[in-house]
Amino acid sequence: MTYFGFLTVLVGVPLLVLVALTIVDRRRKRVLRPELSHRPAWAALAVHVAAALIYTTPWDNYLVATRVWYYNPALVAGVTLGWVPLEEYIFFVAQTCLTGLWLLWLARRLPSPGQEAIAQPALRQAAALVTGLVWIGAVVALAVRSAPATYLALEIVWFLPPVILQLSVGADVLWRRRRLVSLALFPAIAYLSAADAVAIDAGTWTINPGKSTGILLGGVLPLEELVFFTLTNALIVFGMVLFLSIDPTSIRPLVRRRPHRTLPSST
Repeated sequence: MTYFGFLTVLVGVPLLVLVALTIVDRRRKRVLRPELSHRPAWAALAVHVAAALIYTTPWDNYLVATRVWYYNPALVAGVTLGWVPLEEYIFFVAQTCLTGLWLLWLARRLPSPGQEAIAQPALRQAAALVTGLVWIGAVVALAVRSAPATYLALEIVWFLPPVILQLSVGADVLWRRRRLVSLALFPAIAYLSAADAVAIDAGTWTINPGKSTGILLGGVLPLEELVFFTLTNALIVFGMVLFLSIDPTSIRPLVRRRPHRTLPSST
């Protein structure tokens, strides 16, 4: 299976279906509920597509350059940007759009949580603390240069900090909308992990066994790939839910303007 074949069949087809469903919803004037309409849905998707490209590119280039994973040169178009084939960049965009449109399709249908929104700073702090401890563990694994933990640790060290930030800002918001979050997140993880397993089995790309744990789910999918899709889809789902839920006017500015002093009159 070529990389473009993977993108066309396993990513492009469901993406086109979601685009069609989005158009149908728009024509039927089915919109997001007011509590998820603090910012435009298109802006939420565009911001996360840009973030996926900018944030994932250096990490993925490092992985390919150091042979943590590698692709079959015969199964890609041959156009590379840095060390990574063009198809990989297309996948960054396609995954974000696929998960984002799926989330928005669900959000237009699920009822409001109902309960009054009450800030829970303790929940935010606890969520950030737990994930922070996981991040520290991954840093230690990299520091001791444990080869089997290389890929897993690199995933956690790179992708967990923005998740920690999201949880510290809005773990309570995500918990309140946990039905939407879970229904958007877990199917996306499952589908993309299964698609990834098909590509790995077909030899489109390979995870270096010397730099991974060797734990294969279903005999094919490396554990690290499941972790990758869990973290990246969490970033998309958490980020979009928070982007749409939090009223920008309720966020205090980081820098307050000092009031102008009135100079005393000379007369």
